[in-house]
Amino acid sequence: MKNCLLAILILFFVSCGSDDNNENCLTKDYTEDNDQEIQNYLESNNLEAEKTNSGLYYIVEEQGTGAQPSSSSRVRVNYKGYFLNGNVFDQNKDITFGLGQVISGWTEGFTYFKEGGSGKLLIPSNLAYGPCKYSTIPGGSVLIFDIELLEVIE
Repeated sequence: MKNCLLAILILFFVSCGSDDNNENCLTKDYTEDNDQEIQNYLESNNLEAEKTNSGLYYIVEEQGTGAQPSSSSRVRVNYKGYFLNGNVFDQNKDITFGLGQVISGWTEGFTYFKEGGSGKLLIPSNLAYGPCKYSTIPGGSVLIFDIELLEVIE
């Protein structure tokens, strides 16, 4: 009986051990690290970006001439999402969604563009999926999106 109890106890501690994908990841703050990573990325790629008070960086390549969305607008867009190392994790063409239903980096970022506009959003983890792993996105990841705002649907 003692051996059985010891085996169960060992199994419990092994299965509940430290893992960046569980509640232990919530103690890590990536804000300063992400900001430095974004600045390094911009410098090494010879890019200039605007930084907002929230920590979002954006680059307007084409401002656009149509309607400008608010944070509660529905929009139709093309996008490609990738990490700082260039690995693509998601992309979509002609997709429609509400800006209130997405990561806060998108909710804020798309409001800097008008219909027909395009550019980049460099989103620190606190404006994306946070310090914990989400699907294929490692915790604390900076996300970059090439975006094109096709239409604002009020």
